[in-house]
Amino acid sequence: MLRRLLCAFLLFPALAVAQAPPQVVGRAWVVADVSSGQILAAERPDERFEPASLTKLMTAYLVFAALKEKKLALDQQVKVSERAWRAPGSRMFIEPRKPVTVDELLRGMIVQSGNDACIALAEQVAGSEEAFAAMMNREAERLGMKNTRYMNASGLPDPLHYSTARDLYLLASALIGDFPEQYAQYYSQREYRYNGITQPNRNRLLWLDNTVDGIKTGFTEAAGYCLVASSKRGPRRLLSVLLGSTSESTRAQESQKLLNWGFQFFDAVRLYAGGAAVKEIEVWKGAKATLKAGFRGDLVVTVPKGLGGKLKAELLSQSPLVAPVAEGGRVGNLRVTLDGKPLGEYPVIALEPVAAAGFFGRAWDTLRLWLQ
Repeated sequence: MLRRLLCAFLLFPALAVAQAPPQVVGRAWVVADVSSGQILAAERPDERFEPASLTKLMTAYLVFAALKEKKLALDQQVKVSERAWRAPGSRMFIEPRKPVTVDELLRGMIVQSGNDACIALAEQVAGSEEAFAAMMNREAERLGMKNTRYMNASGLPDPLHYSTARDLYLLASALIGDFPEQYAQYYSQREYRYNGITQPNRNRLLWLDNTVDGIKTGFTEAAGYCLVASSKRGPRRLLSVLLGSTSESTRAQESQKLLNWGFQFFDAVRLYAGGAAVKEIEVWKGAKATLKAGFRGDLVVTVPKGLGGKLKAELLSQSPLVAPVAEGGRVGNLRVTLDGKPLGEYPVIALEPVAAAGFFGRAWDTLRLWLQ
């Protein structure tokens, strides 16, 4: 238990006052608050494991991106290759001579966990599964997934194919945040029928908890039973990642425990609204003497339940801040503490631009700075 608590509070030591997390049956796990981006507790979050079908989260992310960029259309028909048709493992049963659309393939991949659907989509997006895997690795790097490597689009076992609980949390959070409409459309679907075969979603929490709206299961002999689960209760959304559990029912039960613990023992507190000024900062050599500084989106922090009143925030601004300053440029950090203990630092941006002053204005401020 001590090792779990130390791991959980490395990034947010102030959370050490929280209720201890539950005992969890699994090799590695993470529970996090998506609204604040904070990991509330974790066990072995950075240890590499086989991700099995959790791989399909990245495949979906890239397909959603292709749809957003108009490189694909949902009603577009996809040619099924022999390689996709012969894919081993779980399948949606596509056939080379039967037309299938991108929308059908997405449902076959997400709801039915079809490896054949993954290959067909990968080939459509990138020309080959190998080229698609290279895209997956580039995207993983961009998202900050430091301990992930992909060798295929489906999660079939490969010794060089791995991820971690933390990286899978980052990916799931990005998928929900970047593609909310597609997430809502596909990930809560309980079953899907294709080619005369109805298959249920393997995520049992979709039936057990009506606040759960996703997200993906995985299983191989080496990986064990895995589940990334998402629950939205009111304005808050929590994500759990569980790797290497012992059965389908256990992975659902243990994921439910993590989600319930996060909701029961923590509050999400909005410190500042997006676009609202945290403070006006002095600007030197500018056409204006001050600028409004704040955050593009809401700043939310997660704290042990009932302790929101003990939060304090201190703005550490650049000094001196010299014009020109672009809107959106970083102008300082907000240091947040809970009961005197550090909780986190958050970048503060300029909410408005400030142009450089004229010659005399700049000369006067240069003299003032020299005299300070």
